[in-house]
Amino acid sequence: MIKDVDYLTHRMTVKEAIDFFLKSGHEKFPVVKNGTLVGIITARDLLKNYKTQDKEVRDILSAGKVVVATPNLYLDDVARILFRYGFNKLPVVNSGGKLVGIIANTDILRSHIERATPQKVDMVKNLIESRHTLKVDVRRYIVPVDKLHPTQGEVYADELGGREYELKKGLAEPLIVVRKRGYFVLVDGHHRAVAALHLKIPELMAHVLELSEDIELGMEKTARGKNLISLHDIKVIENAQHPLLEITTKKIRKRDLE
Repeated sequence: MIKDVDYLTHRMTVKEAIDFFLKSGHEKFPVVKNGTLVGIITARDLLKNYKTQDKEVRDILSAGKVVVATPNLYLDDVARILFRYGFNKLPVVNSGGKLVGIIANTDILRSHIERATPQKVDMVKNLIESRHTLKVDVRRYIVPVDKLHPTQGEVYADELGGREYELKKGLAEPLIVVRKRGYFVLVDGHHRAVAALHLKIPELMAHVLELSEDIELGMEKTARGKNLISLHDIKVIENAQHPLLEITTKKIRKRDLE
């Protein structure tokens, strides 16, 4: 969940609420009184009351139950609630009714994407251990972008744009890296890493594989042979589509609409 929540107070005027909505670009917000959730206000509520802008938010709140999540609710159950009610986000409250966060469809999607990453990590870990007969420990922590050594020489511009959008929105699927002395070998996440470089994001979360012996991996040797030392050495392909986007997009022609 997102803990830094934007909200309205129950004593705000309709005019202040409208200004708040216009600046944010969102369509609904939780309303609190002394930190306690007392309702949800929507853009539709404000539209219905735009002629009486001196009213306070508490005067236009609807009485009744508010659908909420609690911090210990399982994500699958949150997803069911969102689907069942047709919501795109839920306020999260503690046992005392205090607003402690908000969770949205995008947060659940991000979680499912991040859950898939450990499977890749196990695959890389097992591959290194079997090839080099050494022990690999896996940890998760933040790594500096400027210390990443790539093992892939190209990224696609369209996918790179998508990764930049995701990073701006807070979707940061962890990288997979191998820790070496003074740098990290980037195994998975080249589009994310280059996107972070373009956005001047200094650090990214990563699954870090730590080797019991400091050896040169085959992928590292191959990258060095191609003069891949830093993220700046990666070429951005402008005139071709990333294979995933080719699979998941369909071109609509004008005659298809006639």
